[in-house]
Amino acid sequence: MDRGFSAVPCAADAELVVLNSCTVTAFADEDVRKAVRRVHRENPDARILVTGCYAQRAPEEIAVLPGVAWVVGNSHKIQIPDIVSAPAEVPYHGEIRVGDIFAQSDFLSAPVEDASGDRTRPNLKIQDGCNNRCSFCIIPFVRGRSRSAPVAQVVEQVRNLAARYREVVLSGINLGRWGREPGSAIRLVDLLRTLLAETAIERLRLSSVEPMDWSDDVLDIVATSARIAKHVHAPLQSGSDSVLRRMHRKYRPQHYEQRIRKARAWMLDAAIGADVMAGFPGETDAEFEESRAFIESLPFTYLHVFTYSERPGTPAAECADQVPMEVRKERNRILRELGARKNLEFRRSMLGRTLSVVTLAEGGLSDNFLKVELAAPRPANKMVDVKIGSLSVNGVREHSDLQILATDKHG
Repeated sequence: MDRGFSAVPCAADAELVVLNSCTVTAFADEDVRKAVRRVHRENPDARILVTGCYAQRAPEEIAVLPGVAWVVGNSHKIQIPDIVSAPAEVPYHGEIRVGDIFAQSDFLSAPVEDASGDRTRPNLKIQDGCNNRCSFCIIPFVRGRSRSAPVAQVVEQVRNLAARYREVVLSGINLGRWGREPGSAIRLVDLLRTLLAETAIERLRLSSVEPMDWSDDVLDIVATSARIAKHVHAPLQSGSDSVLRRMHRKYRPQHYEQRIRKARAWMLDAAIGADVMAGFPGETDAEFEESRAFIESLPFTYLHVFTYSERPGTPAAECADQVPMEVRKERNRILRELGARKNLEFRRSMLGRTLSVVTLAEGGLSDNFLKVELAAPRPANKMVDVKIGSLSVNGVREHSDLQILATDKHG
């Protein structure tokens, strides 16, 4: 690595530990604090740097934790190599470096050079920030206004990644707003066409895109291109019109339904997923049932269910009629069970089908977002066609004609 640093297998062996934080819920904040305490407990001599959204929102909460040397907000994230390499004029504990001004032209995400996690599917962030002001969300305050990575930069990165990986995931805080800065005439669909024409990537996958940004043009290119995963994720949050209005969401249930049903009509086997929230302030039993019934009526293949969590500084957190936590959790359980039933139904519909799968370190992921257990080990980072023979606990299994002979322990 540059600056004389080198990676080590675990935090217990590190001199410097960098933690990237989330602050979307109170649980995410607590996870960060637990991670800091765990690192310090296991490695008291390590210097800890915390960056990301929690660091941007509440640096003072993190700076007092034991072992924390720096707190670096999103606005200074790409300066981390300079920050940790600079000679320390004073002991490094308690230093806070944050910024609360996001220039409209600044795209703050550093280039992706390698995959992470399963080392097979790099996640390339091409958009940051959000101009929406949903009443429950802190993200616009910690990520700034929407801004996009330049076309040439995205093309170059995808081209470089395509030489080593079969699939690249395009992501952003509000991905569908890519290219929509004032004065820009280019849109997400234009970027997709450019990437298909100018790179050799075998498969692109879109991460979460807001409902109304799933335009006919975007749905059409996803549906018709063999090189874009048949996967539509559109945050819903609630199927109740009155709740959506209190959330300050920019669509109504009928608009959302029209987009989802068109996606299903154009892509019969596509993965279709949604984020949904349980227990938003003021959500009555009737509103929750309206939302549940709406979700049940649509052709979702999976749900990401979140329990509402108060975020300081947001309008929703100031509402007097907060839903009791036990009610939120019960509604979360109901929606998770609904999502599990829909996912099981979708997986069953894939039995006997042949799916395009990118192999991971273990198993694989299908074009339509199913975890696939392979009949025999295959090298990671390959694109293969797999016939589905049975269901696994959370996914599907490849069909195999091999007969496994039972033997006793003596062989």
